Amino acid sequence: MNQEMVTQAIKKHKVVAILRGIERESVEPVIDALYEGGIRLLEITFNQKSLSKLQDTAAAISYAKKKYGNSMYVGAGTVMSVEEVICAENAGASFILSPNVNERVLRAAVERNMCAVPGAMTPTEIVTAYEAGAAFVKLFPAGNMGLAYCKAVMAPINHIPLMAVGGIGLDNLRDYLCAGFESVGVGSSLTCREMIRNKEYSRLSSLAAEYMQAATAKKNL
Repeated sequence: MNQEMVTQAIKKHKVVAILRGIERESVEPVIDALYEGGIRLLEITFNQKSLSKLQDTAAAISYAKKKYGNSMYVGAGTVMSVEEVICAENAGASFILSPNVNERVLRAAVERNMCAVPGAMTPTEIVTAYEAGAAFVKLFPAGNMGLAYCKAVMAPINHIPLMAVGGIGLDNLRDYLCAGFESVGVGSSLTCREMIRNKEYSRLSSLAAEYMQAATAKKNL
């Protein structure tokens, strides 16, 4: 799966579901529930405090890729080192996301034909990331900064494809897509801890479907 295919998939499917801090025994049923709800873009993060972060993230990525193949686009999140890029690639990830702009990490991903999505907040950071080879730049934390800030930042650099991450939920997802973001990353408001704790995976699938419906409704606005 090459970088262009992944880029087009992100533009098409819009919603990247972020799996962060989920107990090992819940990871596989959560992935299944999200897929059943229509999620086709999945970010499985590295827990930077965990001694088993490489093994845990690789196992989750491998599960998703082996079960769903090319029908689900799986990426690694919170990628902050070249070692993690290599780990993600070996596990089957086709894209990486980072909270910051690290040109060594960017280059490592691009060299492996992986779609790189670094995180940035200012115009300088966004342009630096894009010129270093980013396929998208993750404006983070977009929801917390507010739509007015995001629009002001986007205006002079509207040639750069952006992903809104941080503070994105059902209440504002459409607003960010309509403002010009190519996609959104959604974490805890989608991967609901209460549903996961209670093993309410059908409810999780229904919630995922709501997000996908909200994302595609943009076309009709």
